[in-house]
Amino acid sequence: MTRVASENEIVDYVRAARESRTPFEIVAAGTRRGAGRPMGKLPVLDVAGVSGIVEYQPEELIVTARPGTGLAELKAVLAQKNQCLGFDPVDWTLFGGAPDFSKNGTLGGAVSADASGSGRLRHGPPRDSLLGFRAVNGFGEAFRGGAKVVKNVTGFDLPKLMCGAFGTLAVMSELTFRVYPRPSARTTLILRGQAPEAGFAALRAIWKSALEPSGLAYIPGAADFPGLGDVGEGAALIRLEAAARPLQEKIAAARLLVGPAEELEAGETVFARVGEGSLFRDNDLDVWRVTVPPTQAARVAKAINAALWWGDWAGGLLWIGAREEDAPRIRALAAQAGGHAMLLRAPAARRAALGLYAPQPPALAAVTASVRAAFDPLGLFNPGRF
Repeated sequence: MTRVASENEIVDYVRAARESRTPFEIVAAGTRRGAGRPMGKLPVLDVAGVSGIVEYQPEELIVTARPGTGLAELKAVLAQKNQCLGFDPVDWTLFGGAPDFSKNGTLGGAVSADASGSGRLRHGPPRDSLLGFRAVNGFGEAFRGGAKVVKNVTGFDLPKLMCGAFGTLAVMSELTFRVYPRPSARTTLILRGQAPEAGFAALRAIWKSALEPSGLAYIPGAADFPGLGDVGEGAALIRLEAAARPLQEKIAAARLLVGPAEELEAGETVFARVGEGSLFRDNDLDVWRVTVPPTQAARVAKAINAALWWGDWAGGLLWIGAREEDAPRIRALAAQAGGHAMLLRAPAARRAALGLYAPQPPALAAVTASVRAAFDPLGLFNPGRF
């Protein structure tokens, strides 16, 4: 393992790897290392030392930090100015590790894995907040994409390519985000006794309203989710935020839309578990993240008939715990619904065989290969991760 602490050191490492044609794995905290095809015994470039907040302009709603910066550290700094990252980055605690595992994840890892929590519903995924970045490509060249301004319309929109690329395009060295004001009050409403069809319909009603929810999740009764109590067939969870008085108005409006929902004291803890996938931590199920149009969520969940599942993003994301034999059906159902299925956790042999996503259609695969070749022609970065 080679540890680096600056962009210049990354450049030197990549140039040496290019000269010897030696692919390598890129790692920081390693909290998402279990996703995607195993890298095997490749050399490891540890970029955790490329960390720290470079610049923070709260009045301009902009923060620049290096990718090895801890999520907990950055969130704490933003919270001092009542601000937050819009895409609500999370760690996937289902991979196990130490009790404080969820505090170890890095900013770069969250962007590379597109790891958004329930709050993404309001402000969008990382690609909607990432204004600019610096990185090193496969030629050993430092470059930048985007700019440190909110309004930037020049050049190619390279920042979007970095989000969800799992480190296959470049080694990032700096990231600039737009940040958002953090409302002073927040609550979670719960509708109990909801079958999936009714529960997801209630979530969509809130989603389409002017209430700007920051979390919409459905938990089936069989999931036995801690903190919810008895939910019967299932529960619809609605997280709302605003200043104190407007929040009360939002609560009243939500109840007019969906019925007599009660306030849930453990709402923040429950939403954290929803986004982190923590209920899968103590079982051996394969874990899938299935994205579908919210209108298809109940139908797809019923067809998959998983041992353990729940929905987030008003049904746009289904967390599925399944067995090995369920894999072909899960991917087929997701595709038929107009979505896709990510195999997030499974034994190494199964991840190697199935990959992170299903194979792309030939035309799209050709475009993907062309993009990767433009950034990393020798395939040095996280080869085969997808």
